[in-house]
Amino acid sequence: MGEAVEALVLSGVGKTYAYSHLGRTTYTRGVENLSLAVRAGEAFGLLGLNGSGKTTTFKLALGLLRPTAGTVRVLGRSPRDPQAQAATGYLPELPYFYPFLTPREALRFYGRLSGLGGAALERRIDESLAVVKLSDKADRKIGQLSKGLVQRVGLAQAILHDPQLLILDEPVSGLDPLAIKEIRDTLAALNARGKTIVVSSHSIFDIEKLCHRVAILRDGRLVAQLARADWANAEGGLEQLFVDAVTGAEARP
Repeated sequence: MGEAVEALVLSGVGKTYAYSHLGRTTYTRGVENLSLAVRAGEAFGLLGLNGSGKTTTFKLALGLLRPTAGTVRVLGRSPRDPQAQAATGYLPELPYFYPFLTPREALRFYGRLSGLGGAALERRIDESLAVVKLSDKADRKIGQLSKGLVQRVGLAQAILHDPQLLILDEPVSGLDPLAIKEIRDTLAALNARGKTIVVSSHSIFDIEKLCHRVAILRDGRLVAQLARADWANAEGGLEQLFVDAVTGAEARP
């Protein structure tokens, strides 16, 4: 058997944004010299303060942005390769769905955009709704659902085409504690089924519970990579290691 392909690899990646106004161009760093690799089948967390480069990293991995420097590979392919895109599911921080549609109708719409159809699509809709525990709300208008339930619709959309890699940007943002636990448990179950998960979150507790490894960004640069054993053995756990990394403090034993 050949060596397993890593799910996501960024090698020396840089992204600089250029803004022009009144003849003057301003350059802003998104990420700089970013190198990391996510192994197939692991849950990987991306941590950082606002503006640290997390969303830029996700957009590069999704092929929505082109790197200024370096290379990005998704399952060994360019993120713009149709096979890589077909194998990737994405949940943005604030998913939006037409409020007059039901979850079932929304998933049918997005499934058709993904090239699914017929009985296979209907089966995947039922399976995805069951995974996110939304079967009993499948035919209610999305505009009548709570934010936590809409987030579940977003997760169902991300897994609808049965991707190998899930990229989730702040999936528990603004949710109540019960909804957060339910989303975390769902992600853990997906990971246990072999799905690779790359997730950003300001909820360090949930990253600590879910992820095998994390990367910490500061001002667009990678400042730390940690495995579960690192925060399990550290005073103050992952939270303290994160604070030390983003403030430039020396790591504590």
